[in-house]
Amino acid sequence: MFGKLFGGRGERPAADPHALPVPRRQKNGMYKLRALGDERVLALVEWADAGDWEAVKAALAPFDLGRDHQVLGELADLDGVQDWIGRAVEEDKEHRATALLISGARYISWGWEARTAARAVNVTQEQWRVFHERLRIAEEQLFEAAELRPEWVTPWRRLLTSGRGMSLGLAVNETRLDAALRRDPLDLDTHVEWLSQLQPRWGGELGQALAFARDALARAPQGHRLGCVIAMAYIEEWVESDRADCLETPEIQAELRDAADHSILHPAYARHPGWQHDFNTFAMALSLADERHTVRRVFQALDGACTSWPWAYFAEPEKQFARRHRV
Repeated sequence: MFGKLFGGRGERPAADPHALPVPRRQKNGMYKLRALGDERVLALVEWADAGDWEAVKAALAPFDLGRDHQVLGELADLDGVQDWIGRAVEEDKEHRATALLISGARYISWGWEARTAARAVNVTQEQWRVFHERLRIAEEQLFEAAELRPEWVTPWRRLLTSGRGMSLGLAVNETRLDAALRRDPLDLDTHVEWLSQLQPRWGGELGQALAFARDALARAPQGHRLGCVIAMAYIEEWVESDRADCLETPEIQAELRDAADHSILHPAYARHPGWQHDFNTFAMALSLADERHTVRRVFQALDGACTSWPWAYFAEPEKQFARRHRV
């Protein structure tokens, strides 16, 4: 049974010594993943929430923030980081690049909080002003971080987000994409961010994103998480469509199955902190495609762990996860 569930080796993945205990589940059997499901990340987030820079630096020791987008994302999305990280930027010369990276990433998230998820026509002038002001600060800090640590990929992936938000144009963002992929040609987060850029709502054309995703998958070794780019491309296609059943075709179901088998369900897939995000991406794409076999394997592996992304595309993300988990 376990061979079928986890990809064919006939054994469970090795127990993670840093995994957080599963919290009490809701009545529907699900729970929200916290701090990437990792006790070290939870400690990092708690120290950041307390504004203790020295403790944050110590908690970052197991991670490479210049390449680990998910750990950086936990800090970027934490309200209050902007209140103290500026002091670290100014006072800690030895770790200035790290402080700049955290601050720049936080200012982008903080900017989007000011803009809100409303359609552009419904965003007020004041919201636009604050949005662009915060993104400009982010860009300055991320460029300096990239200059100080030229091997880092995370500043360039974040600059793709700010460039899209500031409507800097395709040529500028293509330069940033190239910079990120030179540092890591198989970086999943960079590819997923570029999928957004290629959507019609951001000036792209239909079919561009899926072609980009297929090319990426063709370059990905078996067991590499880059296979998630196919699932995300189809989720984006569903977002752009006016038909809720647009993914329900045998061809799309088969392509998603093959991508899952190539990546997250392959024996070579390594479960990093936050691996549940990869599985949630496939869970949503496969369920949107009404695929009934592989999606059960993915939900079984998740064992109720729900991540906010990409389910946030729904008005009631957790209810959608729970409903589709039961199918």
